[in-house]
Amino acid sequence: VQLQASGGGLVHTGGSLRLSCAASISRFRFQHMGWYRQAPGAQREFVARITATGGTDYTNSVKGRFTISRDNSENTVYLQMNNLKPEDTAVYYCNVVPSKVYYWGQGTQVTVSS
Repeated sequence: VQLQASGGGLVHTGGSLRLSCAASISRFRFQHMGWYRQAPGAQREFVARITATGGTDYTNSVKGRFTISRDNSENTVYLQMNNLKPEDTAVYYCNVVPSKVYYWGQGTQVTVSS
């Protein structure tokens, strides 16, 4: 069982990135999926989630800038991040919602320069 996040990188303020999470989970289409992030020196925090039926919600700081989506045919979850800010700098992880310890992978680093 694995959740592999990818797509991170270094961008300037105002730039965009699209993260992908390839999930090898049984019954993926029935799972609520989420993106989380952990900034240096901070605790991991919730960023966005998408339910099995496609409903979405976001933490306040990313509303209007980030969009979560899923492709059940590819067992993949995406996070489109626009208008990135330096405070978005973190390692981004995907997991089910609520998260499970054994699903945490290595994440993907997003760095936004000012």
